[in-house]
Amino acid sequence: MERRNQTGAGDFVLLGFTDDPDLQSLLFGLLLAMYLVTVLGNLFIILAVVSDSHLHTPMYFFLSNLSLADIGFTSTTIPKALRNIQTHSKEITFAGCVSQICFFLVFGCQDNLLLTLMAYDRFVAICHPLHYMAIMNPRLCLLMALGSWLVSILGTLPDTLSVLRLSFCTNMEIPHFCDLPEILKLACSDTLINNIVVYTVAIVLAVFPLSGILLSYSQIFSSILRISSAEGKYKAFSTCGSHLLVVSLFYGTVLGVYLSSAATPSSGMSLMSSVLYTMLTPMLNPFIYSLRNREIKVALGRVFSKMMPLRAHLT
Repeated sequence: MERRNQTGAGDFVLLGFTDDPDLQSLLFGLLLAMYLVTVLGNLFIILAVVSDSHLHTPMYFFLSNLSLADIGFTSTTIPKALRNIQTHSKEITFAGCVSQICFFLVFGCQDNLLLTLMAYDRFVAICHPLHYMAIMNPRLCLLMALGSWLVSILGTLPDTLSVLRLSFCTNMEIPHFCDLPEILKLACSDTLINNIVVYTVAIVLAVFPLSGILLSYSQIFSSILRISSAEGKYKAFSTCGSHLLVVSLFYGTVLGVYLSSAATPSSGMSLMSSVLYTMLTPMLNPFIYSLRNREIKVALGRVFSKMMPLRAHLT
């Protein structure tokens, strides 16, 4: 494979968020704060679910997997952006860029599949409550979670491997991070096969899961409307309110990224879309579930109470 560029053998240039040196320190602090909040928030969700036996249910099992995927999703891009700001370097190797694409797709796909599994879990809980424990048994939940991770890894390999066949010219500049559509724009070789692979994988791993989510919620809303009492309707809806909010946030930002890029491909719009897609959604997920869920808040309280004596002992 032939690659020609101006930055060294196989290097890309990440343009970053700004060239203004006065904003570099502010941007570094903002990105670092958002990254730490994201990682710590999702870690606390995982700790709460693991340590509290009351949360050993299918819903919280999938939630802990979602938190793990969100940590990986954000860690794929933000640490590299922080390092580039700190070292005043914009280069990323070809291998590093392909790795970033691979992990970005894997964790993004895993988010998508886990949201689908969580929608199915809510569908069974609301539409078939008497059979919920029999259907959503621990063995099935474990198999579904492992299956989603396996599908995410194997399903995104064609997208990643197809990049290796491309050759690139002297323009190697990428905005913000290594995103597959941006890499394809820089290729000098024919990208027809890559585009076919991208759209095929997108249909299988994005459109089908979204259709499953919409189908599940159509059945959920239909069941809720058949409940006679207002209190019963509110209780049923409250069990899936947090998940519905996370689904709306996830797909809203994803659609916003690609629709805004297609309609107004400006650097400002691209920057805003990238921030929403890669940082804001994973950061807000723990707050959405903890603030709207009493069981999570109680479990987090227990986690913090256990950590305080340990902190006092260390100091």
